Amino acid sequence: MSQDDIVITPKTKVKPKVDKPKLYKVILFNDDYTPREFVEMILQAVFRTGDAVAYRIMITAHQKGSCVVAVYAKDIAETKVSEAMDYAKEAGFPLMFTAEPEE
Repeated sequence: MSQDDIVITPKTKVKPKVDKPKLYKVILFNDDYTPREFVEMILQAVFRTGDAVAYRIMITAHQKGSCVVAVYAKDIAETKVSEAMDYAKEAGFPLMFTAEPEE
């Protein structure tokens, strides 16, 4: 067998397909007890919204019953929800946030 008889085939590399992490939307629910100013303050402090955006989110939740605040990776969304609800609980308000998978 001579060197001319050797056939070298290139090795193919298989790249695993990695899915992007699922995103979760943080939802604010309206209640009849929490003052609007407090809701706006929570939105600005926890979710880093501006004055106008916080007002729009708050008023949308007030009028429609709920509103999407922001969309994050799962860990961040859950952390923001618990932080916002902890502030509300400390202040004695029943403010409600949830994190749900984005469709």
